[in-house]
Amino acid sequence: MSKLSQYSFISVFKAAFEKCFITTLQNPLSETESKHFSNKIFDATGLVIGAKSLKNYSAYVLDTEGAKLENPSAATLDTLARYVLDAPFSDELQRKEKEGHYPYWFTYKSKLATPGKEEPFIHKKRLKWVYPAFIIVIIIIATLLLFQLQKSEEKIFVDHFQNLNEDTLVKNGWLIQSKDNVWWSKRNENTPGITLYTLRGDNWPDSANALGIKNFMIRKLESDCFSAEVHMDNFIPVADWQQAGILLMEDTTFTGKSVRISIGYNDYFGGYVRPKEIIIQGFSSGGKVLNKPEEIAHIPLFTMSQNDDSLVKINLRYSALRIEKNKNQFRFLYSASPVENFALKEAFAKEISIKPKYVGIFALQGFVNSTNYLPVHISFFSLSSDDCKN
Repeated sequence: MSKLSQYSFISVFKAAFEKCFITTLQNPLSETESKHFSNKIFDATGLVIGAKSLKNYSAYVLDTEGAKLENPSAATLDTLARYVLDAPFSDELQRKEKEGHYPYWFTYKSKLATPGKEEPFIHKKRLKWVYPAFIIVIIIIATLLLFQLQKSEEKIFVDHFQNLNEDTLVKNGWLIQSKDNVWWSKRNENTPGITLYTLRGDNWPDSANALGIKNFMIRKLESDCFSAEVHMDNFIPVADWQQAGILLMEDTTFTGKSVRISIGYNDYFGGYVRPKEIIIQGFSSGGKVLNKPEEIAHIPLFTMSQNDDSLVKINLRYSALRIEKNKNQFRFLYSASPVENFALKEAFAKEISIKPKYVGIFALQGFVNSTNYLPVHISFFSLSSDDCKN
C-alpha cells in the first residue's frame, strides 16, 4: 500500500468510527463495538465489512503493539468511504455492475491528495492574541469531545451478562419481575451469558389465568426512539407456546399496551395436518381495556421433521432479535444462522400506537402445565436511545 493509500485508509477509518460512535478512536475496538460498527455500516450502505476485520483495523490504525500490517481491499475501502460520504444504499451485486471502479474510495482519496495552500504569514504582533485564541479553541474542542463521549455513553447500554450477581444486575438497571427462586438460581449454568427458562406464564390476555412472566428481566426506556437487541445461543423451541424474545410495555403490570417479537414454536393449524414450525412471531396487546390480542406477524423460519431436525439445530446455533422504534413506526428484525455474525434481516415493519416505558427480555411457555422447561441462553443485550427522525 502506498503512503497516500495508507494515510487515506487511516483517515477514512477514523472518520467512519467517529460517525458511528460520535467520538474519536482512542482504543482498539472490543468485539461488541466491532459488531455494532459492522451492523451500522451494513444498515447504511448495504455492504458488509466483518466485525473481526474492523477490530484488526482499529489496532493497526492506532499502531497498537503486536498489530499486524493491514492491507484492506479496494472494496473494503470503498465501503468505508461510502459510509462516511453517505452514499446511496446498495449491495455487492449492484456495486459490481455499476460501480466496480470503486468511485467513492478514489473520490475520498483524491481529496486528501489535493495540495494545501501555503501557510499565511503571521506578524509577530499578532502572536499576542493568536496563542491565547489557539488555547481557547483547544479547550472548546476538548469540552465538546468530552460532552459527546458522555452523551454516547448515556445513549448506548450493552450487557454481556458476565457478572450475574443480582446486586450487579440491579445496579446495571435490570429489574427481575415474578422471580422463581428455584429457576432463577440456575441463571449462571452456562456462562458467560445468562440463562432463562421457558416457565409457565405469559402476557397474552387470558381470562382464566393471571398475566405474568417468571424471571422477567425489564429495564426503563429513556427515549421515545430507540433500538433494542438480544442475542441467543442454541434456543430451539419444541412445544406450542414455547418462545423467547423482546417485550415492550407501557407499564410493569401488563394493564397497558404491549408489543413483542419472539422466536417460538407452532403446531396449531386448526385441525389441519401441517409440518410443525419454528417461527418469528410479532404480537401486540391493548392491555386490560382492549384485551383482544393481535398477531401482527407469523413468519416460518423452519419446518420440523425427523429428517431435518439436525439442520434446524445447526441453523439456530445463533439467533438474534431487534426492535427499532421511531415515533409510532416500528421495525422488527431477526437473524438465525450457524455463524455468530450473520446479518439481521427485516421481518416486518408496522405503525403501532404505543408509547412503551419499559423493555424486557423473556422466556415462557404460555399457560401450559408441562414441566419440559427449556433453557434460553442469552449472550448479549443492547439498548440505544436514538434521535427521532421525521
